[in-house]
Amino acid sequence: MSKLRLSFGCWDYDRTRALMDGGVAPDGIDLNYLSMPVEETFFRMLRNREFDLAEMSLSSYSVSLGKPERAFVAIPVFPSRFFRHSCIYVHAGSGIREARDLIGKRIGVPEYQMTAPVWIRGILADHYGVPVDSVTYMTGGEEEPNRDEKLKLDLPPNIRVQPIGPTQTLSAMLRDGEIDALYTARMPSSFARGDGRVVRLFPDYPAVELAYYRQTRIFPIMHTVAIRREVYEANRWIAQSLMKAFCAAQAIAYQSLRETAALKAMLPWANAHVEEAIREMGEDYWPYGLAPNRDTLATFLRYHHEQGLSKRLLAPEELFAPETLETFKI
Repeated sequence: MSKLRLSFGCWDYDRTRALMDGGVAPDGIDLNYLSMPVEETFFRMLRNREFDLAEMSLSSYSVSLGKPERAFVAIPVFPSRFFRHSCIYVHAGSGIREARDLIGKRIGVPEYQMTAPVWIRGILADHYGVPVDSVTYMTGGEEEPNRDEKLKLDLPPNIRVQPIGPTQTLSAMLRDGEIDALYTARMPSSFARGDGRVVRLFPDYPAVELAYYRQTRIFPIMHTVAIRREVYEANRWIAQSLMKAFCAAQAIAYQSLRETAALKAMLPWANAHVEEAIREMGEDYWPYGLAPNRDTLATFLRYHHEQGLSKRLLAPEELFAPETLETFKI
């Protein structure tokens, strides 16, 4: 019997590499893994639905669930997680020295609905007293002009969002003081240049992020894996088959990171980082599945709703194919 051929858009991650090189094959599926940067994957999947399944922004996916067609269904696999305190950049001359100084300022975000800024805004509101509606958000391309929101948004009137000009970029505006701060996923070139005009709000971000984790036990989820709904509905078995394969590929990555005979990554203290992660977060420090991520997902969905991106508060169970929420027992 021939296998079901499915296209999969995703970046090149250690935790998915076994799916790309064929070391792990999903049961009954011939997976055509197309590796590309996340911005390209998201754009092509959300605008044109080019792939059968794809890595997808958790925020974009949550927005899609409020649309009449509900075009996608996800499985509880999370290719990207990231503590985002490091991703708040400020203009050195803006007068911003601590988080509450952001109130009343002009804040750049490539897209208001991006997952990274959703987490940043939520964390700033919950832990630093910066209300979501206390700033003006400026949206547009970080490094290239004319970036638009990939999904049409209907935000409440208290959320102020303004697009930047057709020739402007957020990175240059931050450098020149035309915006006061930037919440983003990618490090802006104006910070990477290192001339001191752009700095991090939290320079000692590893310590800040570790303290946040110890307080909340949250390791923020950025991306999930979404299947086109018509593909899923025609082949309901693929959700569990894919879930099993992603877990198997992740297990290979876990083992690879613990290798001590030779360093597989060009990081001198990689083993020390792994040992620290296990000490702080346990053996499964990047968990898949609903149960170990319920609180993290519930927090994200609360932020999403509070920020006007979902009309009602979604429950974590609503995000995923039901076939992936339980498994057989022997």
